[in-house]
Amino acid sequence: MTAVTAARPARAAHLRHLAGTDALLRLALRRDRLMIPAWVLAPGLSVAAIGSSFEAVYDTAAQRAGLAASMNHNGSMRALYGPVFNDSVGGLVAWRMAGLGAVLAAVMSLLIVVRHTREEEETGRQELLSAAMVGRRAPLTAALLTALGANALLAALIAGGSALSGRPAAGSLALGLAIGGTGALFAGLAAIAAQLTESARLAKGLTGAVLGLAFALRAAGDAATAAATSPLTWASPIGWVENLRPYAGERWWVLLLFLAATALTASAAYVLTARRDLGMSFLPARPGPAVAPRSLSGPFGLAWRLQRTTRLGWTSGFLCAGAVFGGIAKGASDLVGGAQQTREIVERMGGRQGLTDAFLATMTGLLGVVAALYAAGAVLRLRGEETGERAEPVLAGAVGRLRWAAGHLVLAYGGTAVILASGGLTLGLTYGLSVGDPGGQLGPVPAASLAQVPAVWTLTGLAVLVFGLFPKATTAVWALIGGCLAIGWIGPSLKFPSWAMNLSPYSHLPKLPGADATAAPFLWLLALSALFAVLGLMGVRRRDIG
Repeated sequence: MTAVTAARPARAAHLRHLAGTDALLRLALRRDRLMIPAWVLAPGLSVAAIGSSFEAVYDTAAQRAGLAASMNHNGSMRALYGPVFNDSVGGLVAWRMAGLGAVLAAVMSLLIVVRHTREEEETGRQELLSAAMVGRRAPLTAALLTALGANALLAALIAGGSALSGRPAAGSLALGLAIGGTGALFAGLAAIAAQLTESARLAKGLTGAVLGLAFALRAAGDAATAAATSPLTWASPIGWVENLRPYAGERWWVLLLFLAATALTASAAYVLTARRDLGMSFLPARPGPAVAPRSLSGPFGLAWRLQRTTRLGWTSGFLCAGAVFGGIAKGASDLVGGAQQTREIVERMGGRQGLTDAFLATMTGLLGVVAALYAAGAVLRLRGEETGERAEPVLAGAVGRLRWAAGHLVLAYGGTAVILASGGLTLGLTYGLSVGDPGGQLGPVPAASLAQVPAVWTLTGLAVLVFGLFPKATTAVWALIGGCLAIGWIGPSLKFPSWAMNLSPYSHLPKLPGADATAAPFLWLLALSALFAVLGLMGVRRRDIG
């Protein structure tokens, strides 16, 4: 009786810490009513689309076996996608989409958790909510439940869609659970980062760095062995995804790794949140110098300071990506083999000027689409400064709205050219070294990468337009960029109609290197970009800030 009586206060205290969780959960779901469906549908539908593509391109067992053998014998391709464990359509889908789906689920989770924890504290909204009947652990619980629910929906969509497409139910379930489990694990890691750092941007960057490390470990392990048995592969959660082996004799016990790791990270986040004050962190920001340097004397200097870490990270990533793609390019013919349909897909993506040039054009096109993510983030940093109430103090001084916006836009437009030049440089250098002609490739390949700039700037101008005229709809910019990525990466294999392909600005550029180029498409895209930017800046001048 005494033990029961003693347990009641502890249970009551626990419930007080969770008070208001249901209300915060409903609020989070309402705020993410557009973002979560977009993140869930994108990888879920991509799995179905890739399956249909494999069925159309590799319609015989011999072709699929040849593809699997060529992938497993190429270390660079194993580093990108992992080994192929089964040459069935389901096995190829798992090979192609398991790692990518896991990365997308991880990004979705970190965005959700950080948005409803550290970002709420950083903006001061959590302090207002905590003044009501809201327990200490309620915000973290609501954020984790939101992320776990989104990953459960993603897992169910992938498993159900794959099973309805005719693939084995066991493998479909394993693929869905592996991708959803990765997302759940990174929700816990993001929750820890939200307790450690003092800003939402640093929390996202720290979790993103862990994700990048996980991908690098998996890539290094798979490059070393073709059976995913390397300790480096097992050290990465993304490596667990492929070691679950959907459609290839599922190892259900690997799911226990996801379950244990998720429980461990979530528990650590709860322990940390109980040991700090609201708004504080375990890794506080270092105080700045007593006197600001001259580089911070204007809006451009401030924008440079705010975005320098992001720009450095993107530049480093493009340098590495270009090096990997350049190492693969020499073996493009071996990768395609004798599959005429695969050759046609690569040529539709990269042009008909030769298979190697078409492959290089495909890779530079991919760099161009990914660069749009950097450009959009640099533009939408303006919206973050606005909603975070940091823009008003700047604009209250002798700084006009256009000067304030111009500081960030210079970095968005100029940074795009820098990171594309970096990726093109290493792409051309590594490919040139592999074929014994580094000097001959340092001209055309970086030029082909820089040729993507007008298309990226068109999307950058569109982001400025949305920010200036429709600031509450800035999240739609990411959907537009995702649509361009889908058109360029999936459209050729699924034979999208020409009108659909033309919706992407990248479809209007010549397929370089190797193809004939005229100035007209570049000039039209630059003019469209300038028009979008001017209209957006006019909106910034006329609308209320904040």
